[in-house]
Amino acid sequence: MAIGYLQVQVRTAQEAVPLDGVRVWVRDDAGNALYNLVTDESGETKTVPLATVDRRFSLSPGYLGTPYVGYSVTAETEGFAPMTVTEIPIFDGETAMLPVAMVPLEERQAGRMRQTPEGYQVLQEQAERKGSAEREEPVRQLAQENGTVFVGPPVVAMDNRRDQQGTSADRRVLRQVVIPDPIIVHLGAPDSYAANVRVPFLDYVKNAASSEIYPTWPGAALKANIYAIMTFALNRVYTEWYRGKGYDFDITNSTAYDQYYVPGRPIYHSISNAVDEMYGEYVRRQGQYAPYFTSFCNGSTVTCPGLSQWGTVSLADQGYTPLQILRHYYPNDIGIAKTNTVTNALSSYPGTALQQGSSGLNVQTVQSWLNRIRRNYPAIPAITDPTGVFGEATRAAVTKFQSIFNLVPDGVIGKTTWYKLSDVYTAVTRLAELDSEGTALGIGTVPPDSVLRQGSGGQDVVTLQYLLNVASQYDPSIPAPVQDGVFGSETTQAVIAFQRAKGLTADGIVGARTWQSLYDTYLGIGENVPVPETGMVRYTVKAGDSLWLIAQRYGTTVSAIRQANGLTGDMIQIGQVLRIPVSQGPYVEYTVRDGDTLWELSRRYGTTVEAIRQANGLTGDMLQIGQVLRIPLAS
Repeated sequence: MAIGYLQVQVRTAQEAVPLDGVRVWVRDDAGNALYNLVTDESGETKTVPLATVDRRFSLSPGYLGTPYVGYSVTAETEGFAPMTVTEIPIFDGETAMLPVAMVPLEERQAGRMRQTPEGYQVLQEQAERKGSAEREEPVRQLAQENGTVFVGPPVVAMDNRRDQQGTSADRRVLRQVVIPDPIIVHLGAPDSYAANVRVPFLDYVKNAASSEIYPTWPGAALKANIYAIMTFALNRVYTEWYRGKGYDFDITNSTAYDQYYVPGRPIYHSISNAVDEMYGEYVRRQGQYAPYFTSFCNGSTVTCPGLSQWGTVSLADQGYTPLQILRHYYPNDIGIAKTNTVTNALSSYPGTALQQGSSGLNVQTVQSWLNRIRRNYPAIPAITDPTGVFGEATRAAVTKFQSIFNLVPDGVIGKTTWYKLSDVYTAVTRLAELDSEGTALGIGTVPPDSVLRQGSGGQDVVTLQYLLNVASQYDPSIPAPVQDGVFGSETTQAVIAFQRAKGLTADGIVGARTWQSLYDTYLGIGENVPVPETGMVRYTVKAGDSLWLIAQRYGTTVSAIRQANGLTGDMIQIGQVLRIPVSQGPYVEYTVRDGDTLWELSRRYGTTVEAIRQANGLTGDMLQIGQVLRIPLAS
């Protein structure tokens, strides 16, 4: 007989505090009590075995039965309203971890708004006034006031299709790829009357994956689907798909538009472990920053141009890796990137209007948008102003754009014009569609014109933290701050360290000189990459360097560097150019860091992705942190 497993984790709904001594009954579909359990000091029951269906049925798209057995759980303890969760899918060999959030009796009786550990908000009247759009959802997911939660099956068995086109109204695009923490999920179709959920992004991906696919699938299939799920959500955030339309959420749980999310559903160990390993990674095309639009459908009862969920199982069985599976359905130049930026929702609008005389990164962003848009709207004049400078040519282009799109043609980029520019740019580049051409601007080449200090927040702070992280990789005296969009004490310390290293006033305030030095450092990294010369490479000394560190980096010795440069000691100066002897030919050894990609390394070292692949016997683009690569240097 096939056996699956279940563990129940009980918390308070408001504070997410574990509850011990809670009585938990596990029942079969006939209502027979199979286990009477008690939670421990961590709010957890012991893991119990349950009979289920052989796992081979969950691996066959043609199987018409139910490839799991559903059980129910009831939790009761003094002072809290009883909670029942029904139709909990148990799969062969998989452990389901079921979160149960219990509401104090006084809150249930008062009908007040309550919030689960995932931030699920609901009023008593909301449960009574669900709109028709919600009633048409394939599985009800709204927690009812009688304390019953219906989980139901993963939607891979249903007719689910993602809206690949949507509407272009009021779309925007962020400067950088960020992990929204929390992500706000609307429990229904976009225009339906439904509650919003505030969910930690990690928990959201685990829940969506547990709701979308079977945990029994091969590891490569699980990871390919998780990449698609995680990237789909990041694309919605990056393009501000819903917030640009005036909604107060990031994504829905309607499978007609987005991907499934079920409050209170069990999470499976196999899925949870894979998500933990892949957290922050996403799919993007070579040379682009935007998360690729990873559209998908089940591939059994519904087919679509994107990824087939069931098809991933067949490909995994044939030995395909997760990236190979993704490239089977998406363009061949996609790769896996990683973002370390975790922050609350950001707005793309800079906050103040841009006009003639303005300068900085936001102006460069608008200029890049207009230059791309004019390929589709050639009546917009070319911009001949210097990059990042809002001159007469930029004003003329903005004015013509406003005229074309029925905006006040004043040449000033206020909130309405900014959002429309972003909207049209997203549309012409198809950022939220399968045939996206993407965007490669990122942080650009012109610094922001803002002045930042401790207490600041927003997109410019994310850009600052990113630049400090890059600088820290080349100068160990500069700490790497967390990239969260919040200018706190950690960021202040990193700014001061950078300013000291560059001979600037070390006041922790990021003004024009510090911004320019940060950009000079960032853009100069490529220029400081060693150039080969007859068994030598040239290297420009940076703050924090020592002969020992340089020798380690290039696989040579301190003595060999001294001899090549006529040095009698170990003293070196910032900006000094050293000749570094390399024994392995025109290569350098590089240890992969968090966030590295082959494309970024190829740009940094002036080579190509294919050259790096050949030098290391790679067949794909997957890299591991700590992996040592031989990087062929441009001749």
